[in-house]
Amino acid sequence: MRNTLTRALVLGALALGALAAAPLHAAERPAVLPDTMAQRLLACASCHAKKDVNDAYFPRISGKPAGYLYNQLLNFREGRRQYPLMTYMVDHLPDAYLHEIAGHFAAEHLPPPPPQATQATPAVLARGRQLALQGDAAIKVPACIACHGDKLTGVSPAIPGLAGLPRDYINAQFGAWRTKTRRAHEPDCMAVITERLSLEDVNAVSSWLGTQQVAPEARPAAAIARPLPIKCGSAPD
Repeated sequence: MRNTLTRALVLGALALGALAAAPLHAAERPAVLPDTMAQRLLACASCHAKKDVNDAYFPRISGKPAGYLYNQLLNFREGRRQYPLMTYMVDHLPDAYLHEIAGHFAAEHLPPPPPQATQATPAVLARGRQLALQGDAAIKVPACIACHGDKLTGVSPAIPGLAGLPRDYINAQFGAWRTKTRRAHEPDCMAVITERLSLEDVNAVSSWLGTQQVAPEARPAAAIARPLPIKCGSAPD
């Protein structure tokens, strides 16, 4: 009985070895993936470039200015922004490759997301609109459009658009600046602005921004009036 079992095991092993050594037919061979940036960056796109979803906590990065995207990748790599998954993904990437990633997403333009529904009162939305379009001189806060473009779609090469961002994401970023878990190149203009805004003002401007419709053809502006109303290390004059 033992000899029979041993012989069966040996024959089985030989058969498996022969199968392993046999060449695969074309249909059985694993597909060779294209070596493109789109293929390499599928992990990024799975959160940041969803065509039919505007995630509340993972903003779309498609179409944002390349300089801005590069600065954010650099900020994650160098610890000015705190999110372990992002830090892990970019920790060992060289500057040149970060520029390639930024350029890839900057050149991509997905259809804009629909405006968000809101439960904010008309008074809250009016205050948000004022902050976005006019600012508030009494608290030394410039209008959002003074830096982010008159259509709030950003300005090349390094100022991001605000239109189309979810309200919860905007709130989370203000919170990160307030707790200093998000920083930028000094002088950190958004950290300064955040200190001057009340929580009610943050809610107002994020609520209003979330309700804005973005035109399908919207792109970052090519330029903006200089100097900026507040010094900004990530978009210096």
